[in-house]
Amino acid sequence: MTKMLRRDPRREWIARNRLHPEHASVLREQGEGAVSEWLGPSGVIRKNPRAIGFIGPSGIKRIDRSGAQQGGQATGSSHQAAQDSRRTVTIEAPAFLVAVVPELTGGRLSGHDKDLLGLARRLADADPERPGAVLAVIFGQHKGEGGGELKEQAFGEAGIDRLLHLEDDAYVGFAPEARLAALSTVERELAPRHWLLPDSPLGGADLGRRLALRLGERPATGVWQIESDTEALSGWRCTARGAAESLDIQRQLPRVALALAECAEPVDETRHAAEPLSLTTAVPRALSRIEDLGQVAVDPAGVALAEAEFILSGGNGVKDWDGFHHAAKVLGATEGASRVAVDDGYMARDRQVGATGTWVTARVYLAVGISGAIQHLQGIQSCDKVVAINMDPGCDMIKRADLAVIGEAAEILAALVAKVEQQRGGQRDAA
Repeated sequence: MTKMLRRDPRREWIARNRLHPEHASVLREQGEGAVSEWLGPSGVIRKNPRAIGFIGPSGIKRIDRSGAQQGGQATGSSHQAAQDSRRTVTIEAPAFLVAVVPELTGGRLSGHDKDLLGLARRLADADPERPGAVLAVIFGQHKGEGGGELKEQAFGEAGIDRLLHLEDDAYVGFAPEARLAALSTVERELAPRHWLLPDSPLGGADLGRRLALRLGERPATGVWQIESDTEALSGWRCTARGAAESLDIQRQLPRVALALAECAEPVDETRHAAEPLSLTTAVPRALSRIEDLGQVAVDPAGVALAEAEFILSGGNGVKDWDGFHHAAKVLGATEGASRVAVDDGYMARDRQVGATGTWVTARVYLAVGISGAIQHLQGIQSCDKVVAINMDPGCDMIKRADLAVIGEAAEILAALVAKVEQQRGGQRDAA
């Protein structure tokens, strides 16, 4: 007798009815309610995309963007779980070093820095039998020490095995000659196999070219991809953008490479030791021919959204736009808006954030009265921290936010402005 697959209309109805008491058990039996996340053999959180969502009343599977599981079981903080479940890697005696000089914009590793470290990990981990180590050379003081600006703490999560921290005041600000002298000392003492620097106008491009000239190397600039090549002397070939980014140039990967953003995937599956390292020889003092006169104050209103680090964005929930503009001025934030606010004429079209406007990469994105349409959420997916102020605790922006405040937007902004002004007044009185 052959086995025939027969339908059970009642159980199909229970699977579609999320309010039925047997809904969760039926889904588990059908495989629809399977666990969406589990710990893989390598210690990495794995996800089952088919388990995310629920069966709608019409029998069609719907995606639950809140992160809740079928049957009312919450997933918890998957991001924190992924951080805790990372496999710890310690390289005691590396065969070689890959040196990275991150820019640490604002005192923290930027997305460009993390991409660069991901590229360094590819070079270091290419040979499992003779693994290399990623050495990060950073400049600046730790947070709280003499008004320093280094705030990053998660160096190990970014893929760093050895951390060389140079804290001399001579490296503060724009000091390429002093930093070049330090990198030259690292070269003489540690002799890294490769030097990787970000090809950006924030200082990495200038310092990388200076270092290549000092080492007598012909650097690769605008690198956005590397691939293994057994015929190449270094074992790697790189692809770089040239001719005003109109063509790709392939060559052997040299010792000094300046890479673009998104040159590699950042490290997200392992945690490394980030062991402190120090130089045995003193760095010679360089006679600086450049005087740093400090940063020039820039009006946040004139900063393009794509380059802004702090954005105050308003949506349909903003009723007091005068108060919104005043808050942006007091907070020193660049103004942005949702498509609804732009279509209603409250903000200019070049201030629209989202897939149909401008994709932003701000360190802090403060969304006021924005419900969180999918196009808007796509435009802010690269922001480091998202803060949401909204009356609806169930909207998608609240679910996306790292910090959510439920309440009237005008009242919360007014209280925030008053707090900032009070703190600044106290600092002036103390001075």
